[in-house]
Amino acid sequence: MPATTGIQLTAWEIGLLGLLLLCAVVFTVNTVRKAAVHGAPDGGHPALQGHLGHRDREFVKEPDATFWNIFAGLVVIVPAVVIPALASPAVGLLMLFLAVAAAIAAFAVGRKLERNRQDRIGFTEAAARHDALLARWQRYELDPAKGIDFPGMSDVSVPQTAALVRALQEAQRCRLTAGTDYARAVEKLDVAMVEAEAAAGVSAS
Repeated sequence: MPATTGIQLTAWEIGLLGLLLLCAVVFTVNTVRKAAVHGAPDGGHPALQGHLGHRDREFVKEPDATFWNIFAGLVVIVPAVVIPALASPAVGLLMLFLAVAAAIAAFAVGRKLERNRQDRIGFTEAAARHDALLARWQRYELDPAKGIDFPGMSDVSVPQTAALVRALQEAQRCRLTAGTDYARAVEKLDVAMVEAEAAAGVSAS
């Protein structure tokens, strides 16, 4: 049945919309997957967010950025499916199939990368050490007594504390990213923790 909307699309325009659709779907799925990984409460994808004070959470997760990235993806995806559908239901159906296939493929690739990340040599040991260091710093953030006794541990104007925050950020990035030296990042975090505690006057245990 011929379209009655008056919309006419050439083959190259359909191809361009298809390419934009693929890119937008992959981008959106990747954004959602990363947001889910960052928001995981436990199980090796720990949320550094949960262990950071309110002053430093922006280093780990930006919910506003995630929302707008997803919104931007949908702004491309919806017209890329609807416009061809108005021109030809068959082409619209093809675009919808392309979007679903791209989403499934992007999710599958993301899962594979996530498994590869977890299979890195020494990952489990580094993750356990990382968690212990996060819990150690959490005490300074959440325990009012420690916050009063050692205010330097929450003061990023102190060079050692600023270095500690950077080390926390880097360790979390390496934990979530395949192909990085996670064990080395955790080692640096351990050193930064010791130096920050020494600068804050924490007695060595």
